[in-house]
Amino acid sequence: MPDTTQPWRPRYNPWIVALTVTLATFMEVLDTSIANVALPHIAGGLSATQDESTWVLTSYLVANAIVLPISAWASVMLGRKRFYMTCVVMFTCSSFLCGFAPSLGFLVFFRILQGLGGGGLATSEQAILADTFTPEKRGMAFAVYGMAVVMAPAIGPTLGGWITDNYSWRWIFYINVPVGVLSLYLTHKIVEDPPYLKKEGIRIRQNSIDFIGLALVTVGIGCLQFVFDKGQEEEWFDSRMIVTLTAICLVALTLFVFREWNHENPILDLRLLKQRNFATAVLMMFVLGMVLFGTTVLIPQFLQVQMGYSAQEAGMALSMGAIVLVFMMPLVGQLVTRVDPRLLVAIGFLGTAAALYHMTILNMQIDFRTAAMLRVYQVIGLAFIFIPINTLSYVGMPPNKSNQIAGMTNLFRNLGGGIGISLLSTYLQRLGQKHQVYLSAHTGPGDLLFQQRVDGLTRNFTNQGFPAGVAQTRAYAVIERIIYGQATTLAYIDVISAMAVGILCMVPLVLIMKRPQRGAKPVAAH
Repeated sequence: MPDTTQPWRPRYNPWIVALTVTLATFMEVLDTSIANVALPHIAGGLSATQDESTWVLTSYLVANAIVLPISAWASVMLGRKRFYMTCVVMFTCSSFLCGFAPSLGFLVFFRILQGLGGGGLATSEQAILADTFTPEKRGMAFAVYGMAVVMAPAIGPTLGGWITDNYSWRWIFYINVPVGVLSLYLTHKIVEDPPYLKKEGIRIRQNSIDFIGLALVTVGIGCLQFVFDKGQEEEWFDSRMIVTLTAICLVALTLFVFREWNHENPILDLRLLKQRNFATAVLMMFVLGMVLFGTTVLIPQFLQVQMGYSAQEAGMALSMGAIVLVFMMPLVGQLVTRVDPRLLVAIGFLGTAAALYHMTILNMQIDFRTAAMLRVYQVIGLAFIFIPINTLSYVGMPPNKSNQIAGMTNLFRNLGGGIGISLLSTYLQRLGQKHQVYLSAHTGPGDLLFQQRVDGLTRNFTNQGFPAGVAQTRAYAVIERIIYGQATTLAYIDVISAMAVGILCMVPLVLIMKRPQRGAKPVAAH
């Protein structure tokens, strides 16, 4: 019997393993955003309404969220390599079926299968990297992982827009097939499970499987993700469906937490949260998800709705940040082995807060370069957060918990993203209404400046040949559009300011975390 206290090393070069598992993960994360810009084309091609087409996004995210919390357990039960390859096969086959779908119903069903297959890829990759690389080299390994997780959502809208405009929306799914086949072949040849994982799998299979916990987390997370995705659209708690699903979610997750905390073989090992570093890292990853996914939605939304940019142009503004990440991630990966990771996290949060504060210069006259640079400033700080947090989350943890650590950090990052997008969308709309009411209060007949503006616009339209009554109506319409645009812009600034304050609150938490000891060996598996 091998000595599990001795670090295991793979037969192949760790970097070959890293690039192998990054292929499918990149495509999976890309699929969370690549379909966004193609929804009008999908709706038109499948004879569906725009609202119905959003199920293409929601179905994928809900299925993805269901798999995330159980991926660690499934990796141990089936073997991590076998589970990863199963996910790749499921993701690749369902991608082809999505492209082939003859109706919206079939497409939604295939997207559910795609989400179920893709949900385990990112968590498996992170756990594979944690076991493949020594603690001293994990920083660079997580840099590769970070580029896949952070870059893919950024370039997704641009790539999706280009493919849709030049070919067909079906090709945003077909492009996954060759990548999936290549990933499957390389994984079969190169990736291997460490000895401790095989022993852990045997131990768990010999004990009872927690089917009740499995059902509770599936129902709870599924309902939670649905509520976040459709809450704003359904007017939140004015909808009976949202109220019912929220109640089911709260009951299921409360029972799940109580059960898993006391279960011998939990689906999700919540007792790991008693570790100071890991609990803090999970909280930070949650906030990082809110900022990362929130800004990924805010910037293109502002550019498209307020500035009139096309989907592809708005996506290109985000892609500038992705290019910067290509250089930043390896740099931070090197620094994390030389500098206290807690210091890097503090710098990252401070830099991100400063970038968000700078973003409050947002206005309807900004040019493309300014919009792109606003995103660039943000991702510089995000690079300093993502890699060190992943590194710190493994401090003091036994190797046999790598799957659980990866599963929980990815779960909380995605939950943060879902909550962040929902909250930002809700407050953006409500703050916009608030500012619109305030600005409209200055448009009465007694306001001299307002009346002068209306009179000036009316004369301009009259000079263009419009009758007096029509000219005045058009003048009021112009004023109304200006007020709406200014109110919405002010709402964006308020939301961004709140995000900056929230990020700033994360800085003192680095003092809670323990610094990893140089040359420290991982804790032995139990």
